[in-house]
Amino acid sequence: MQIDLSGRTALVTGSTQGIGHAIAVGLARAGAHVVVNGRGADRVADAVRGVRAASGSERVSGAAGDLATEQGTAAVLEAVPPVDILVNNLGIFGSAAPLEIDDAEWRRYFEVNVLSAVRLIRACLPGMKERGWGRVLNLASDSAVVIPAEMIHYGMTKTSLLAVGRGFAKDAAGTGVTVNSVIAGPTHTGGVEGFVRELVGEELPWDEAQRAFMVKYRPQSLLQRLIEPEEIANMVVYLASPLASATTGGAVRVDGGYIDSILP
Repeated sequence: MQIDLSGRTALVTGSTQGIGHAIAVGLARAGAHVVVNGRGADRVADAVRGVRAASGSERVSGAAGDLATEQGTAAVLEAVPPVDILVNNLGIFGSAAPLEIDDAEWRRYFEVNVLSAVRLIRACLPGMKERGWGRVLNLASDSAVVIPAEMIHYGMTKTSLLAVGRGFAKDAAGTGVTVNSVIAGPTHTGGVEGFVRELVGEELPWDEAQRAFMVKYRPQSLLQRLIEPEEIANMVVYLASPLASATTGGAVRVDGGYIDSILP
């Protein structure tokens, strides 16, 4: 299956590391001009070099800015050309006792994980509709459906992203623009390694710690391992391509069978 995104510009938020970085590499390999985003200019510059090296493409640039704020969003949008493919990957997560999450933390999670995506969709979708082609992809999580007791505030934001994606897909109906959410399962990133260590401790070697985490905290997984970021990126690149032109308003799972459902 040949995916060619030549002539398309893709903005991948939160792409200096982890899943976002893997998505940026995948889109660049497919020929897109990829804009890497993060809050700090130095980290963005390092990530741009990394994506270029991994993808073999020089059509990679950076746009630093805090997308959790209106000012940061405006700065990023001013630095990028018209966006054809918007990947809302930016997100924060962490464990917390449910009754100890205060109002400020609830707001912070919503601002970063949900409102940042809404702002960018509002800014980019009109141009996509006018041009008659575009892709909006929101990175959700199995936690949107199977709310973890230790991450209720995070799960809430990912459920919200599913609603955001479905709603904006209706707004884009019949325009040639598709809007979808990608439900990622437990994925092997640096942040998740830290999260695993929070829950199972530092004593076990990584392979044993990973398995202990999956057995105790994610026993529904049919893979019985963490998903690699490149596996999430493969789905995103496909959904960003012309090959996925009939898929919109969906919540597509790359969860290793974690969600116990026969529905996508």
